[in-house]
Amino acid sequence: MLAIVICLIGTGIIIALTKTKPSVLGIKPNRKRLLQATAGFGFAFLAGLIYYGLCLWLLKADWEINPLYDFSEMLTAAFWTLRSVLFEELVWRGILLYFLMKYLGARTGILISAISFGIFHWFSYEILGNYGQMLAVFLLTGIAGIMFGYAYKLTGSLYLPVSLHFGWNFVSIVIFSQGPLGDQLLLVTTQNELEGLISLFVFLLQIFLLPGIVLLYFYFLKRKEKFPVVV
Repeated sequence: MLAIVICLIGTGIIIALTKTKPSVLGIKPNRKRLLQATAGFGFAFLAGLIYYGLCLWLLKADWEINPLYDFSEMLTAAFWTLRSVLFEELVWRGILLYFLMKYLGARTGILISAISFGIFHWFSYEILGNYGQMLAVFLLTGIAGIMFGYAYKLTGSLYLPVSLHFGWNFVSIVIFSQGPLGDQLLLVTTQNELEGLISLFVFLLQIFLLPGIVLLYFYFLKRKEKFPVVV
């Protein structure tokens, strides 16, 4: 929570010093943004269920609902996940991306933001020196960063990128226990490993499944109405 407060204060200072309107972040809620947030969470939630469900099936993994898990623990885990997402989005898709796009153009700004987002995860995942994992994490989070960046550009708001990010992380961390919080809703055990073409297919699915769904949604948004484009 402290990191989020610091981000908000820092963002406020930058906005004040540069005489930028706070509205560029699109934080003020309205019906359109809430609908976008709902759609974003739903798409990411569905994509996460498909990906992790397929992994369980291919691995022939055993799973069960955690008998010691209750609703309050789920709320705590969800709140922790949301905090981490808000921190990352405020840093990489907040005022920083706005200025990158303003002075360098949308494509260059989104690309720089996505690259730095991918590199950040080398440190947050503590994988420096493991070059195979570094490449995999960079591709996964970097492409996600491009998707989140375009979500901000298209809608002029943080609601869609935050909801997409939160939906995927919620499924991964809270439902399938694939994160730093350890055992959560589902307890998964397996001794099998994916190899060869199947492993490559699953990796590519993880990278492109959600961006593919969201790309169709972007197309729908562009056709439905013109959104403010932040450049």
